[in-house]
Amino acid sequence: VQLVESGGGLVQPGGSLRLSCAASGFTLDYYAIGWFRQAPGKEREGVSCISSSDGRSVKGRFTISRDNAKNTVYLQMNSLKPEDTAVYYCAAKPRCMAEIVDYWGQGTQVTVSS
Repeated sequence: VQLVESGGGLVQPGGSLRLSCAASGFTLDYYAIGWFRQAPGKEREGVSCISSSDGRSVKGRFTISRDNAKNTVYLQMNSLKPEDTAVYYCAAKPRCMAEIVDYWGQGTQVTVSS
């Protein structure tokens, strides 16, 4: 049972990246999926979340979506800024507002720099 993030990398300011969060060993359908990030020296913070049932998402700068057929959730990040540099993690939760996290991914590095 695991979550695997991918799609991170180095991008220039103003650029875009699409992160993926793929589940193996379990079905994402029944979970809300949140994206979090942690920059060096800072606490982890929530970025976005999408519910399990109706796909409603917590609004943020980035666009979150899910493809249950592919057992994958995406985070489309546009107009990236240097302050978006961080390790990005996805997490499976009972619902977006829940504190508890059932599964964490290992993280993917996003670096925004010219």
